[in-house]
Amino acid sequence: MSDPGQSTAGERRAPAEYRIEDLAHASGTTVRTIRAYQDRGLLPTPERRGRANVYRDTHLARLRQIADLLDRGYTLASIKELLDAWDAGRGLGGVLGLVAEVHGPWTDEQADRITRAELNARFGGSPDDDAVAEAVDLGVLEPVPGKDDEFLVPSPQELAVAVELYASGVPLSAISGHLRELRGQVEQIASRFLEFTTEHVFARYLGHRPPTDTDAAEAAAMVRRLRPLAQQTVDAELALAMRMFATRHLRHHLDADAPFTAHPSAPTTRQVALPAQTIRAVQELVGPDNVPAFVSAATEREVQARTLDALAPFSAKAGRIGQTRRY
Repeated sequence: MSDPGQSTAGERRAPAEYRIEDLAHASGTTVRTIRAYQDRGLLPTPERRGRANVYRDTHLARLRQIADLLDRGYTLASIKELLDAWDAGRGLGGVLGLVAEVHGPWTDEQADRITRAELNARFGGSPDDDAVAEAVDLGVLEPVPGKDDEFLVPSPQELAVAVELYASGVPLSAISGHLRELRGQVEQIASRFLEFTTEHVFARYLGHRPPTDTDAAEAAAMVRRLRPLAQQTVDAELALAMRMFATRHLRHHLDADAPFTAHPSAPTTRQVALPAQTIRAVQELVGPDNVPAFVSAATEREVQARTLDALAPFSAKAGRIGQTRRY
């Protein structure tokens, strides 16, 4: 004979039942929160048995769905709208898939960890509590719970750029200030790209709330296709802009520091005064008749070399990004 407390083959296990305290423990929430969700209509009405409410696995599953959506930044009002659609039989799988696609990582870069000692070593060896606090405020570093001397680094590449700039003589306060300014500009680009794609691509999927299961699934697939385009466009435009402005700045400084430098694109030539000892040295090297051609060629070569030197850090960073990007 089988144990009456165990299910035999072919028998269904009785559904789990919870008191509100047990449900709170199982879901990782509080009794007060569960009651608040009930008042808002986010949870199905529990079974009344005598003077007690009885909850089941469906309530536990619903609480976990709510917690997941809250973690993704959704409000209780929007969550209720989604769950009402689910209860009405319109489906929620596609919507949750779209939520997961949008909320997922938008880069292949892997987060890393760094100790306070390692951080100090990378930035000159001396502790700087103000700089660390600023980095935490910017999200460049995230404290690891329970470990005062360790940080999560969401973007190791961003930290590496800061290290290189500091090693080149840029103060930490200037680096953080530049990052704040840059972030604001990049957020504007991201917002504009989102508005653009919503207007021309996603409006047909998200024109009604909540979207159908099929429309949400198609929108998620479109997110996967379009996700790399923003960064690819910004990378290409940034490379063009850096080349233009770096060349312009270099020519400006060369014009200020060396009066004999002429722009390669200048439509006319102009005479410049060179030191007598320089002219004699060039004459001995290439002959009296070749002095103008030699000076012109040497100047152009110097301009090109300095331009490449100025762009090298950005080319190296773009190469590292290209190696980690998944297409």
